[in-house]
Amino acid sequence: MPSAWKSDKHLVSFYDYLPEVMKGVRPRRITIHDVTLRDGEQQAGIVFRKEEKIKIAQKLDEAGVDRIEAGLPSVSPEDSRAIWEITHLGLDAQIYAFSRCMKADVDNALKLDVDGLIMEIPSSDHLIKNGYGWEPKKAIDLSVEATLYAHSHGLKLTFFTIDATRASFDVFWRLVGTVAKEGHMDALAIADTFGVMKPEAVTYFVKKVIKVTKKPVEIHAHNDFGLGVANTVAGVLAGDSAVHVTVNGIGERSGNASLEEVVMALTLLYGMKTGVKPEKFRGLSKLVETLSEVRMPPQKPVVGDGIFTVESGIITGWWKRVEKLGIPLEMFPFLPELVGHDPVRIVLGKKSGRDSILYMAEKLGIPVSDSQIDGLLARVKATAMEKKRNLDKAESAQLLKS
Repeated sequence: MPSAWKSDKHLVSFYDYLPEVMKGVRPRRITIHDVTLRDGEQQAGIVFRKEEKIKIAQKLDEAGVDRIEAGLPSVSPEDSRAIWEITHLGLDAQIYAFSRCMKADVDNALKLDVDGLIMEIPSSDHLIKNGYGWEPKKAIDLSVEATLYAHSHGLKLTFFTIDATRASFDVFWRLVGTVAKEGHMDALAIADTFGVMKPEAVTYFVKKVIKVTKKPVEIHAHNDFGLGVANTVAGVLAGDSAVHVTVNGIGERSGNASLEEVVMALTLLYGMKTGVKPEKFRGLSKLVETLSEVRMPPQKPVVGDGIFTVESGIITGWWKRVEKLGIPLEMFPFLPELVGHDPVRIVLGKKSGRDSILYMAEKLGIPVSDSQIDGLLARVKATAMEKKRNLDKAESAQLLKS
């Protein structure tokens, strides 16, 4: 992936890379930890069968994701079988299981030959008390015991602090500091479980946590205010070494930070490096869309069906000229092929103009005289209004020929 504001496949703003804007930004390699098979499936109504999880894991590996969180073994016997099969596929990605701070969960994960664990515990005083009915000491004791147990059995461990962003820092640090000293963690995941932070707060909190933990810190952001991607990027800029993401941004409630959006933002706008191959995004997105049965809006950034479709007459006029000049990036921040997308498509509809008629007629090889353009355009608009949609290729050809 490129690390500047333009290349032969992308064109963003040169302001993004001004020294004043990039001050303090340290481009580096970021670990991509995908949670589609666990947190993504937690979205109400999504069910991934074993074979489907395996297909998604293979596609994630082909895309170059560093770590795949394959699921929580205790959810069902089929989930355990899926995780076991994924760990034995010979994938390049590291395979993690999700677990609670329980020895039994660690034992279940060990049977499946995973590389590591994401081990969760509530970290806010109110959630510990009101959601779990515990005293804070119980969360600490369970965490120390379970993390030591997992470490003693050779598992890499990311300690996952639920609701960290609504925790009083004293309670949060009493838990995390004790685990770091008396238990074990290879990394700490800050979970914005309810998507309640804004980027400035993420920056402050992550820097504060990094300063006291002296451990790699990861960001797990939810999207309740539509800031999942922005908060993930803010975490990286503050020093996070890994990001937790899902394909298409699926996940609990409003979803998680989107894999494809996070990677494109980090690489094209900030010059970060990942091992992910963006040309795999479109195929991966469509696979997860099909298997999750969660339809993506056509304007979904990076992978949406409609992001390279043009109806507006004004924009078609632009495209008509830049296509002939061979400079398509005048109209898009990146080319379709960069993310494995279908080529740019011009369609006729209510917002079409004279250039739309001329462009479509030329592409379809249908002669149209100047005197016909306005009449054809009026018919296109009327037909689109009647059908309440764009015209497909066959309808466009039929109308232009009439």
